Amino acid sequence: MEKLPTYGGQALIEGVMMRGAHAVALAMRAPDRQIVVQTEPLGRIYKSRLARIPFLRGLVMLWDALGLGMRALVTSANLQTGEDEQLEGPALYLSMGGSLLAAVALFFWLPAGAAQLAEHYLQAGTLLSSLVEGAARLLILVAYIWAIGHMEDIRRVFAYHGAEHKTINAFEAGADLTPASVARFPLEHPRCGTAFLLTLVLVSILVFTLIAPLRPAAISPILWKFLTRFLLIPVLAGLAYEYQRWTASHMSSPLVQVLVRPNLALQRLTTNEPTPDMLEVAIAAFNAMRAAEQDLVM
Repeated sequence: MEKLPTYGGQALIEGVMMRGAHAVALAMRAPDRQIVVQTEPLGRIYKSRLARIPFLRGLVMLWDALGLGMRALVTSANLQTGEDEQLEGPALYLSMGGSLLAAVALFFWLPAGAAQLAEHYLQAGTLLSSLVEGAARLLILVAYIWAIGHMEDIRRVFAYHGAEHKTINAFEAGADLTPASVARFPLEHPRCGTAFLLTLVLVSILVFTLIAPLRPAAISPILWKFLTRFLLIPVLAGLAYEYQRWTASHMSSPLVQVLVRPNLALQRLTTNEPTPDMLEVAIAAFNAMRAAEQDLVM
């Protein structure tokens, strides 16, 4: 059986981005209800040697995907407002850096502080402290997703997220890419970024438990936590990426189907049922990406 290409995507403001091996396409519903499509080739980094090295490839892909995704979000927002603001060069990297720092503070340093309080007041050992930290990290993640999911604009973005998943699921099942056909497929997909976040949280419990005894005596426990939670993010991301890649390619295994159930369940917070016109946008993005891929490899 021929192996299908691995496609991914991202929900935008009134649109969807679809990414292939060689090209990326954006399809967006303009205020006049027309679908606007943009395509461009992917950067060379996707074809570099780094993109083929296990564990390191996850960092390369995630960093570039972050920049690509932010530019796509700005493009989709500009279409709705009529502005022509661009996010490139230093401004792009400054925005990415600020977003990453805020995420580190919320999802890593804040739970680390909670774990330190547990150690101090509850006399918690290494394992219990790591479990408290992991539970706090998971609770913050779920609460954050749940809270933003109640915002009307974000609810629509989550519906486009569902349209993206349904379209890729339909393609991988060999179904016709029409709104009526695509609508029958699941909202969840094993390669989703939401699933990656949950995997990252679970991996962090294991990694931080293992490194806790390695703290040098000259470094205070709270400083050790803050430093390692920041410096080891690339390690966690690499491990989570490889795990998610492995599970996504072994979905026929009953064991893997059990392992991914929590990931798929969490996606229900970040996906809503799309309308037919949203499915049209996702299908347009997917078809444009496929056409651009074919043009680039010919």
